[in-house]
Amino acid sequence: MAVAGGEAIERPEARAEERRAAGVACGAHALHDGYTDLIVLMLPIWQAEFGLGYGELGLMRGLFAGTMAAFQIPAGLLAERLGTPVVLAGGTALAGLGYCLAGASAGFALLLVALVIGGLGASTQHPLASALMARAFAGARSMKALGTYNFAGDIGKMTVPAVASVMLVAMPWRPVLALIGACGLVAAAVIYLLTPGYSAERKTAAPDVAADVARSAGRYRLGYPVLVSIGVLDSATRMGFLLFLPFVLTDKGASLPTIGLALTLVFAGGAAGKLVCAFIGARIGAIATVWLTEGLTAAVIVALLPLPLEAALVLLPVIGVALNGTSSVLYGSVPDLVTPERRARAFSIFYTGTIGAGAIAPALYGIVGDHLGVPAALLVVAGVVTLTLPLSLALRPALVVRF
Repeated sequence: MAVAGGEAIERPEARAEERRAAGVACGAHALHDGYTDLIVLMLPIWQAEFGLGYGELGLMRGLFAGTMAAFQIPAGLLAERLGTPVVLAGGTALAGLGYCLAGASAGFALLLVALVIGGLGASTQHPLASALMARAFAGARSMKALGTYNFAGDIGKMTVPAVASVMLVAMPWRPVLALIGACGLVAAAVIYLLTPGYSAERKTAAPDVAADVARSAGRYRLGYPVLVSIGVLDSATRMGFLLFLPFVLTDKGASLPTIGLALTLVFAGGAAGKLVCAFIGARIGAIATVWLTEGLTAAVIVALLPLPLEAALVLLPVIGVALNGTSSVLYGSVPDLVTPERRARAFSIFYTGTIGAGAIAPALYGIVGDHLGVPAALLVVAGVVTLTLPLSLALRPALVVRF
């Protein structure tokens, strides 16, 4: 991007580089998130194949997610030394290899090893692909781009398990996993060839604006920790609500198919919210959008409790938009709070915190539900999410400077 007379001028090469970055980041997000949710589809099959109990199934799910969360920070640090193309491609190859090994597994132990390898590879995607988008798209465009990237993950969550379920009709599960894993190996080669090679010194913003951001970070060093704290509370709220939602609907007389429909409505609204709220955030700002989405989340959770089943179902897409929409705004604000060369590390810490909170929150809120009951526990969830509102105001000094 050249600068003339204080204005950024886009060259055709820069536009082509943006498209490559967006294609790589969104494609990697869709594939990796699809890999993550494919495990849910496979759990009943593995239970029948290996005679597993629910504790063992939980271990399998937790191994992949826990490994993915634990190695995101090392992945960000490694990318600072080796570059995003090498680490992101290598991680995608490892994720694919994990599924290939799962397809070749003859017993439970080898399946666990395969899931650890897959989780290790998946740990590279969130921090590096997010940083790639932030480098390619500057300013308000960064938030919109990261919202699109966030939405791409939901596409993968829907399509990869759906494709696998169709393949399972025609062939056994082992060759299905091997073929899906092989797609990861092919994707790794494409990622390595197409990912733009941004150096640590390269700044995607104009030099004077990049300097302003660095000075702003020096004046207000709490901005990034506050943003991570908001992300942790937001993720915990999402998992806490989903934990109690089936029980609330059951008390209203919902059948099992109706609960399935309800979850679909929440997830559909969430996918739309990730895309829409990024554009809203780029227009009205991150702080105003956090107040809008988190305030709406708390209000709708409280309103859900007394409503009859039919009215509650109508409300669920709205809460899906609010629950998930905040995440795009938070991801999109990370580039505003750190210098460009630290973005991969910053995203890795951010994702580790939010994914970790999502893993721990159901257990903590479950204890609250055991002691207070489901309705009171949901009110606690609604109360906790309102803590993000004063926290967001603490971001104001850090978000004065925009790219």
